[in-house]
Amino acid sequence: MFGITPLGWVHTLGSLPAIPLAAYMFARHGRIMPRTAPGIAYLIFMLIGAGTVFLVAHQPVSYGIGTVTILLLIAGYGVNNIRFLGRARRYLETVFLSLTAFLLMVPTVTEILRRVPDGHPFVTDLKSPLLLGSQAVLLAMLILGLAAQLIALRRQNGRIS
Repeated sequence: MFGITPLGWVHTLGSLPAIPLAAYMFARHGRIMPRTAPGIAYLIFMLIGAGTVFLVAHQPVSYGIGTVTILLLIAGYGVNNIRFLGRARRYLETVFLSLTAFLLMVPTVTEILRRVPDGHPFVTDLKSPLLLGSQAVLLAMLILGLAAQLIALRRQNGRIS
């Protein structure tokens, strides 16, 4: 179904739970919260997806996205341990983990548009206006979302001081 191999289904179903987890944390906390139960689950599902992409990818860009995602996850979940960064840790954590959500959504939207409906997908060309428009919307959401997150963190830090 949808031209996905069994290993492709492992990749897809393994990373899929990260989407509602990220949405929940963005809605509830305004950012991905790595030291919460949903944050740990997000990490696990993201690592499954990013790790298995190397086994299922057909495009070189997929390897780059997988590698960058893993590096951002390591940075996002580890930056809090770098004490000399002070308050910058929360800002960096927020940016790194928001970028992982963006890197999850770009291939997700691309693959959905290229596979659905089964047999007659919405997009057959990677330069399709629908696909490029969808990716542009995701980029705009990233930019606006990061701006809102950083402003909210700045306001929180202002109240802490």
